[in-house]
Formats: sequence, structure tokens, C-alpha cells
Amino acid sequence: MNLKFAPLLFLFAMASSFCWGQAPKKVYHTKFTSEKITIDGKLDEVVWQQAETATDFVMVQPGNGTPEDSNRKSIIKITYTHEAIYVGALLLDDHPETIARELTTRDDFATADHFGVILNGFNDGQQDFRFFVSAAGVQQDCVYTDANGEDFSWNAIWDSEVRIVENGWIAEMRIPYAALRFPPTTKQTWGLNFYREVNKTRFKYTWNLIDNKINTESNQAGILEGIENIKTPTRLFFIPYSSFYLNGNQWTKTNGQLKGGMDIKYGINDAFTLDAILIPDFGQTKFDNVVLNLGPFEQTFNENRPFFTEGTEMFSKGDLFYSRRIGGAPSLNENLGPDEEVVDRPNNVNLFNALKISGRTSKGLGVGVLNAVTRPMYSEIRNTVTGATREALVEPLANYNILVLDQRFRKNSSVSFINTSVVRNGGNRDANVSALVFDLNTKKNTYKLSGDYKYSIISLADTKTSTGYNTSLNFAETSGKYRYSFGGQYVSTFFDNNDLGVNFTTHYHSMYMNGSYRLLNQTPKLNTFNIFFNNYSEFDNRTGRLQALNHGINVNIVDKKNDYYGFGFNGRPLHVYDFYEPRTYNESRFIRLPRVMSAYFYFSSNYARKFAIDINPSFTQSDEKNRFTYGFQFAPRYRFSNKLAFVLDYTYNHLNNNVGYVGQDDSINAIYMGRRKINTHTLSLNGKYSINHNMTFNLVTRYYWSYALYNNYYALLDNGGLLNVTDTVALDADRNFNTWNCDLNFSWWFAPGSQMNILYRNKAFLQQYQTIDESVKGNLGRVLSSQNLDHIFSISIRYFIDYNSLKKN
Repeated sequence: MNLKFAPLLFLFAMASSFCWGQAPKKVYHTKFTSEKITIDGKLDEVVWQQAETATDFVMVQPGNGTPEDSNRKSIIKITYTHEAIYVGALLLDDHPETIARELTTRDDFATADHFGVILNGFNDGQQDFRFFVSAAGVQQDCVYTDANGEDFSWNAIWDSEVRIVENGWIAEMRIPYAALRFPPTTKQTWGLNFYREVNKTRFKYTWNLIDNKINTESNQAGILEGIENIKTPTRLFFIPYSSFYLNGNQWTKTNGQLKGGMDIKYGINDAFTLDAILIPDFGQTKFDNVVLNLGPFEQTFNENRPFFTEGTEMFSKGDLFYSRRIGGAPSLNENLGPDEEVVDRPNNVNLFNALKISGRTSKGLGVGVLNAVTRPMYSEIRNTVTGATREALVEPLANYNILVLDQRFRKNSSVSFINTSVVRNGGNRDANVSALVFDLNTKKNTYKLSGDYKYSIISLADTKTSTGYNTSLNFAETSGKYRYSFGGQYVSTFFDNNDLGVNFTTHYHSMYMNGSYRLLNQTPKLNTFNIFFNNYSEFDNRTGRLQALNHGINVNIVDKKNDYYGFGFNGRPLHVYDFYEPRTYNESRFIRLPRVMSAYFYFSSNYARKFAIDINPSFTQSDEKNRFTYGFQFAPRYRFSNKLAFVLDYTYNHLNNNVGYVGQDDSINAIYMGRRKINTHTLSLNGKYSINHNMTFNLVTRYYWSYALYNNYYALLDNGGLLNVTDTVALDADRNFNTWNCDLNFSWWFAPGSQMNILYRNKAFLQQYQTIDESVKGNLGRVLSSQNLDHIFSISIRYFIDYNSLKKN
């Protein structure tokens, strides 16, 4: 398509969308029952014989729109009571002995057949509540939006049971209204879809067709009618917890610590929910994958704390929220006097409490509020001469707050306002960032116009307030075999949302243009095929210099055996200028980077097999002599049985003649860079043994070793070039970095929503400077030696209490 006509086509599409009609949707009519239904996977109650049948599923992947096979029919029925909706599914299979039934922890699909029900109480195409159960009885649940996909950090309390029968398998579900959201109307009309996955063929089906020509799922659901005169029960849940920690290593006495607290979930009304944590405990969260970071920006980590992952999809609007800022590392430095040293500095900031309120009205207005208060934190300072100690404030009392207003309309478009603020006690740095974000789609989801405008205000007691802005505009065709997008962004010099978000680069403007082609249906040789073309350029606002450039092509293939292949080529055909690696005030200096070409390939065999493997080699070559990068990943996995499985993952990367920052001498305005070799090894082993779908042992280990050896040092020139430095004694920057983490965990869901976790963890962290040992034996031996390992043993019990159960009792 000729891109110069794209704006005219978009205006025509937007105007035409108001008169286009939607394809007919399937409708299911359910009826009320007063019969007691036992969730046992038998479907032997009378109501199941009388209920209407939903069948005639169609394939989503790989043969989009293909009717399900007659020997693998799906027969679904729904009924409801005053407390819950019930779903019964008979999933026919002419070879029931081949039904995949791997046992895993909750929310892990693994290699198993699955059935799911998708419900939208407002039928607005905006937010689905999805409930899945595997043929092994493992539950998965999530909140889905087209913008953010499936969020499996959300967990609801519902019942399910499965049973293998002679002609397939049965799934039976009870989903209480407390797990759903719907309007307070007499007659309910909900969005509805059913999902089935047959693991041995990787075929995926839905009841109402999800047409892959259209870039949305929620708007392609069917309709559920017949539910009348129901009310959401009081949604008040208490989750008290108690934890015990035992810590020790070779150098300190083993000590124990007992903790306790409570989470509260309260349904303010039919649409809005309040979540609060009182005296939080995050001691059993997954460890962070720390790396040797030689770059100019901090390393960011995934969020593993449940409060900050469950139901937070609304707070991701505008990309202003990085939850690890709350409770992260202290922000202030110690002001040391003569003969003073830091004896103990806290790694993280502790929380007093946190709460969030979120929901959406029947008119489509979503409201989200998140607030957290962190404790003041202190370092211990000691005078090396007198031995006297004192405390130094490294993080003041602080309040973090986010407000989101998200107005949805026409089931596929939205305009949002977001505000984040951080207020610190005692005249320390305060921050306020606001954003207006829009996402406009045509009625048939064929074209999209999106963009944002963000404005930041940073205040310090002793300096002038600084302000900045960040704005972007994007247009895309989002349907059909051929798709494209283009847009641009402008970021001013002083835009800063790093107090509660992440934004490392400023003072630039960028442009991009992408195109793609995909198979919409399988062919005799391929299940899926897509190819993407990417073009991106970025310029410094002050000098006009090119600071980023990339042209790329990426291909992804799934063959008839459900093996995955992919490859890509990326290039930077011009020199670019990096304003961040020299680490000067306001990025006033830069280093010139060479032209590069890179390529990668990956292969991932079908995980449905007992043995599968992932392989991913890559290579990058620059136009500088002997400056290149290569790496590879090798990750075999073996499933010994439905209960026992292991995954080994080894990754190696080598950077040759890479150039990076070493240090600076402000007295002579000198910045020093070094040419270095960087080798990185990462080895992880993950394993699980499931006793049943409620009790699982999990093993997670990770050994990371990276070292940098410098062979030349340079002074940075004003034109971005390098001048060789002969006196390098003071610049010796060699680094050796080792980390080890091992978690052995037993998880037991002993009652709905209630869990006991027993965790043994050992870990080590080592750094060496200047004198580097390049041997595997030496590094692994040191990091695993008893003198360097910290040991933690913990038991945590969380018990779910439903106010309605207390009221009945």
C-alpha cells in the first residue's frame, strides 16, 4: 500500500466505521437452578441434562476458522444460582489415553490439554476474566485486556474438578460472583467465549471465532444471556499471614525472625475493589537476576511482589510506573566526615503499608489509585579512630501515589489521564508527572491512531524546579495479511519520570516505520509464518547528531510438527553518537559508535515431546578491526513423567574490543574510555516435582559469571574519537563478577486461596577488581564455598478468609 495515502485512508476508515456492522455473534441462553451442584467432574446433576448446549467450536490456531473435528467435539453447558455461575464441559477425544496431563504449579499451562471460560460482565470488549483448568486439574486464571494481554498475576477463588472418561475428559467449574465484575442491573448480558487447547496437536479452539485478521480478542466474544436478579455478595476478604525466617552464614550467628501481617481485599461496589497490605512481607519473592552492569543506566528487574503484580494492568497506562521504585534502593548518599566509614547500608527501603483501588463503571470509566508509604532508612557510620557510631539518613519518609482515569468508548478505544507523584519528607526531591494518552481504533479494528503527552515537574528545596515533556504520535493498520505502522516521538532535555518510572534517555526525537506480512491460515507445510521489517532512527535535539539507527528483518516460522524457527538480520549502516556512555553532566559529551551488522537464529522444538530443546546463536560484526560480538543459548528440557521435569539453560556471550567508560578527571576535563573483552556465562537449572495439582516441589538455581578485561585505555576527544593513553596504572578497571542463587520450595494450596510455602534459599555475591581469575573451577569454587554462602530457611502460611463464610457461621 502506498504510505502517502495512509492519512486519507485513516480518515475514511474512521468515518466509515460508524456505519459498519459487526459479524453475528453466537448467543448462549442460560437458566437459573436451585439444585445443589457438587463440583466433582461427573456432570450427573439433572440441571446438566436440561441446560442448553454450546458446541461447534472453530480453530484459532493454526487453521483459523476451521471447524473442530467430529472426533474431538466440545460440548459446554452453563447454569447459575444466586451465588455463582457453573460451567460443565465434555471434551471429546477418540484417544483419551493420549490426553496430555502434566502436573504443574498454578498458572503454568505446561504440556497439558486445557479448557477455559472467558467472561466479561459488562460486555464492553475491554476487560475479560479468564478461567482455565488443565486435564490434570491445575487452575490458571487471568485478567485480559487487548492493550496488555493476559495478566496471570491476578488470582481468584473458584472451584474446578476434572475427570478422564472413556470418550475424552470432563471439566466442571464453579465461579462465584465475587470473582467477577458486572453492573447492578436486573437482566445481565455478558460477553462469553470458551477456549480449548489440544496439546498433542497444538490446536487451539474457541466457541465464538477469534478472527486473526483482526487485532483484538475481547471484541470477538459471544453473548451470554439469561442471568437475572443476581447480586454481588459482599466482597470482603482477609488474608492473614505468619512467616518465620532463619538466617545464617559462616561469619554470623544464626538468628530467627517471626513476622505477621494481613492483606485485605474489599469490593467497594459492583465495579471497584480496594486492596491493602498491612505490614508487608516480601521475603519469599523470587530472587533478581543480577548482572555485571558496565553501562550508564541502572539495571531494572521484573516485579515479583504479589501486591504490585495482581490487578495492576490499569497502572501501566502511559508507561509511567515502575513498581520496583517503591521499596527499592535508598536514594541518598552518606555525608562522611574525616576518618568515617559506612558499616552498614540498607539494600532496600521498607514499606509501612500500601493500598490500591481499581475498577470500571458501567459507562466505561476506569479509575485506579495506588498509594504506598515507605519508612525512613538509615546507614550506620563508624569513626575508625574513636570507634563511635552514628546513623545517617539515606531515605526519608516518602509517599508514592498514582491516579489513573481511563475512559473507554465504542468497545475498542480509550482516552486516559495518569498522574504519578512522589513526596519525600524534609525538603528532599519531590516529583510529579502527568500524562494524557489516547488509543483510537476504527469500529472493525482495521486502523489505529495512538499517542501521548507527558509532563514532568521535579522540585528540590535548594534548586530551581525543572520541567520537561515527552510526546509521541503513532498510526497503524492493524488487520489483514499486510500491516504497517509509523510514528515519531519527541523528548525534551529535562523530562524525568524516574522517581516512579523509568526513562533513561532524553533530549531526542525519533521516527520509525514498520511493515509485516503473516499467514492468516496454515498451509500444507507451515502452521504459521510471519516476517517483520523494522526501521528506526533517533536524533539528538541539541546537535542534530544521529544517536540511534536500526534497519532489521525478522522471520518466525512454525512447521507442521509444531517446531519453532526464527532468524533475523539487523544493521546500523551509519556511525551514531552515544551521549550517555561518557556520563557527563547533561550529556554534553559523546562517543562515536561504529557501523554494525548482526544476525541471529533460533530453534525451539515442540514442548509436547518428552525431550525438547532451544538453541539460539547470534553474531554481530562492526567496521572496527576485531570488534565483534557472538553468543549462543543451549536449553534442553526433559519431562520424565507428568510429575517430574527439568530444564537446563546455558547462555554464553563474548564481546571483543568493546569500548566503554572507565573514569574521569574533572580537574583537566578528561573522560577515559577502555577497550575490553567481556565474557559472560549464565547457567540455570529449573525443576519441579508435583505430588498433585495442589502440592509441588520447585527447584530454581542460577549461576552467573561475567568478567571484563581491559587491554587499552583512551581519552575521549571532543569529536567523539579516542586518543591512546600511555599511563594506565590508575585506570586499571578489570572486573570479575559472580552470583549464585538456589531456591528449593515446597508449595501447598491446602484450602481455596490458602497456601503454605516452605523455602530453603542459599546465595552468594562476589566481585573482584584488577586481579582476575579466568578459570571456571576457581570462580565456581569461590562462589559455592561455605564462607561466601548465605543460608535462609523460611515458612510462610497465608490463610484466605471470606467474610460471607464468617457471616454464615
